Amino acid sequence: MNADVALLVRSGRIIDPACGVDRVDDLLVAGGVVSRLGPGPLPPGCAIIEARGFILCPGFIDLHCHLREPGFEEKETIATGTLAGARGGFTTLCCMPNTAPPIDSSAAVEQVKAIAAAEGVVRVLPIGCVTRGRAGSGLAPLEEMARAGAAGFSDDGSPVSNSLLMRQALERCRDLGLPVIDHCEDTSLTAGGQINEGEISARLGLRGMPAAAEDIIVARDLALAGLTGGHLHIAHVSTEGSVDLIRRAKDKGINVTAEVTPHHLTLTEEAVVGGGASAKVNPPLRTKKDIRALIQGLREGVIDAVATDHAPHTDAEKRLPFDQSPFGISGLETALGSLMSLVHGGDIDLGTLVASLTSRPARVTGRDDLGTLRPGAPADITIFDPDTEWTVDPAQFASKGKNTPLAGAVLRGRVMATIYGGRLVYRDGSTRVGELERGFASLI
Repeated sequence: MNADVALLVRSGRIIDPACGVDRVDDLLVAGGVVSRLGPGPLPPGCAIIEARGFILCPGFIDLHCHLREPGFEEKETIATGTLAGARGGFTTLCCMPNTAPPIDSSAAVEQVKAIAAAEGVVRVLPIGCVTRGRAGSGLAPLEEMARAGAAGFSDDGSPVSNSLLMRQALERCRDLGLPVIDHCEDTSLTAGGQINEGEISARLGLRGMPAAAEDIIVARDLALAGLTGGHLHIAHVSTEGSVDLIRRAKDKGINVTAEVTPHHLTLTEEAVVGGGASAKVNPPLRTKKDIRALIQGLREGVIDAVATDHAPHTDAEKRLPFDQSPFGISGLETALGSLMSLVHGGDIDLGTLVASLTSRPARVTGRDDLGTLRPGAPADITIFDPDTEWTVDPAQFASKGKNTPLAGAVLRGRVMATIYGGRLVYRDGSTRVGELERGFASLI
């Protein structure tokens, strides 16, 4: 699709939490940006998408995903991962640096950006390593990576175990205005762990990973954020204890944000009983009590954003014996359908869900041009049907990673179209996106 072609999305329910908008209206895109909300004259040759009955919102922003390139292209590439993101309604993907080699230099940041510009279909914001090689023994060149375009820093997949290094990272990133994103896990407590420590791990005879392992590092990081004033972002929160710690820290004015995944909001540790390694993630799926706390935290804004932690693996890896299979779920393409179960079940309202995928993660990145449909903003738009039911078929994923515990599940809520920078980069093939009128052939 040519971004120079004007596009009217007509009669959709526009939800833009950043601007306090929730109404049925038209939206005009021209020149790759949002031109107008509301009625008005149409440019010559304008294409029209009928969106009546659909939700129209800013493009989703994923603060945490794994695109695997460079080094693990058998699992995912930037091309396949961004296409999976578009199918999931995501127009911005923050990719984690546990690649091979790790993203721990300005050259590595620039490499990811170059590949994304050439082969990606949505925006990619690289996250750089906190420590060189993610080895935990010395800080990476944070300032150089920031100048190259790193959107934050993380040793994701591993915590920054050394408290002095974590303090230094927070201090330096405070001056850069970028977040330090930590995977909070006391690995001395989780070594050899496979699933949540509790009734299910005992029943299956698998070594458990206690909730305390997360809570301990969350508490340490919050103390260091309070000491330094740096922006701490806590990745994939999974425990009731972590939610309570973050809540108290925010009440004290500590500069902390946090994210939660769709799978930690909707699946318990019992999923491994039927799903096996497809439900093996780190942090592990927890208990119903933890899920209740996570949902409450999301409602309150204690947890700022939903992030997928999309972690694609090969089928061969996930078919290994449970204790040898890698952690991770391929989550970009099922995120909306999973999360809409919380809306349909009355656990959260639709506005909160949209905010958690748009304006709230935009604030975490510091990009005030993203996560909004205000005139002049990039035309990053997600159109979805909140009520369409569909069956998850991993064979149909755009992602190379077919690893999901949701295979065969019926989800209610589906992305109908994704527009990035004024370009239509995805439209659902099984259900028409309303009536497509004049000039549509020029859009695809």
